[in-house]
Parts: sequence; C-alpha cells; structure tokens
Amino acid sequence: MALKRKAKNVLFGIGCLLLLTALSVFASVRQASRPVGAVIVTISNEFNNFFISEQQVTALLTRDGNQQLRGAAPQDLDLRALEGRLKTHPFVKDAQVYRDLGGNLHADVRQNRPIARLVHPDAAQDRYLDADGQPLPLSSLYSARVVPIARVGGTPLNAQFFQDSTGTRYLEFLRYVDEHAFWRAQVAEVFLSPNGKIIFTQQVGDQRVEFGYPENIPEKFAKLMVFYRQIPPALGWDTYHRVNVEFQNQIICE
Repeated sequence: MALKRKAKNVLFGIGCLLLLTALSVFASVRQASRPVGAVIVTISNEFNNFFISEQQVTALLTRDGNQQLRGAAPQDLDLRALEGRLKTHPFVKDAQVYRDLGGNLHADVRQNRPIARLVHPDAAQDRYLDADGQPLPLSSLYSARVVPIARVGGTPLNAQFFQDSTGTRYLEFLRYVDEHAFWRAQVAEVFLSPNGKIIFTQQVGDQRVEFGYPENIPEKFAKLMVFYRQIPPALGWDTYHRVNVEFQNQIICE
C-alpha cells in the first residue's frame, strides 16, 4: 500500500510539473506574439536628482517620435539596439530594455552623475566630470551641487587632464570629497595652483586649506578634522586664515 501511494504521489508530482511547464510555454508563446502595449520608463533617483527626463528617454527610444513602439510587433523590436540608443545619452550610465508578460515595454535607466564641475573662464564652456573622469555636459533639467574645480593660471582644466596617471590622483581627491557627506558639504571651491598643489576654500570658516599634492588623501582630511574639532571651538573660526595639511604629522596654521 505504501509503495502504491508513493507511486501515485510521484505521478501526481510529474503531472503538476508537466502542467506548469505547458502553461509556462503557452504564456511565453502568447507573450512573444503580443504587440507592445505601454512603454514604461523608470529612471533611478538614488541621489534625488534627474539629469534626464522620461520624455527624453522616450524620445531616444522612438527616434523623436519617428519610430512608434506602442503596438509594434515583437519581431520588429531589437531590444539591444534600443538599449544602445539610450546609452548614447551622456547622463545614461546603464540601461535595460525588456518586455513583461503583459506585452509592455520597459526601459530602466541608471543615471550617470557628476562629482565635480570643471570651471572655464567662459562659463558657457563649463563641464561636469563623472567618477570615471569622463566629461558630462551641463544639464538643462538640474544644476548639480558638486564642487567646482579650476586651474590657477595656464590652460583651463578639461576631462582629458584626469585620464593619465598624474590626473587620476586628482580624480581620487574629487572622489573622496564626493563620497564623504561632510566634505561634500564643506569643500566650497578647489583650485590647482601652477605647481599642481591643491588649495580649497570652505563653506564654513574663512580658512584657505593648502592640501598639497593629491597623496595621502584620507590622512590629510583626518588632520583637517582634528583642526576643526580642536582649534575653532577654543579660539574661534576667524583666528587663522591659512591651514596647511600637506606635510606629514603637521598642521600649520597662520
């Protein structure tokens, strides 16, 4: 009896599995032949800003309305080509385009985000810089609150400066500022002096911070934090106007 019951259970399980497989195949075939319903755009907003709009994504997908997607037959869709089209936008870091079981077309967009603003004497030529050291145009939708950086004397900075082995060290400095909420809020403007050393001003306090070359970055910011915690509370924020943290185990204040 026990063997017979066991055999029935096995047959019942196999029958259920076959039924589920058949339903899955039926749903897949039905979905594959269903024309596109709605076009659903999702834009990541982890930093509470939008550098690209839903309308701009839709315009890219439809070639400014010249290629209608709603109602299109599945065989006329090239999902990879649609993803590639979205990735041509400088503020699109990544994109996935796919269809759901209802026949709707989804475009999930991950935004690219600037970490600094390259300041040019002609403001119209200002550019953003992303975490990979690539240039981004200014956005008409959103003005990013990122640290501005400029060269003192010489040619204005461009994104190409941050691509070689020397420039990547300056990119590491900008990344560090961007990745730490306190410094992102405190560092006001960054300047590269003619000798390549970093100087920056602050949102709170009149001190000009002489950072030196972009090396030992965490240690230098740690020293500056020691200054914040010990000097202004005791002597006031306006006592010193110059703070130098470039030398090991030293904080020079004047």
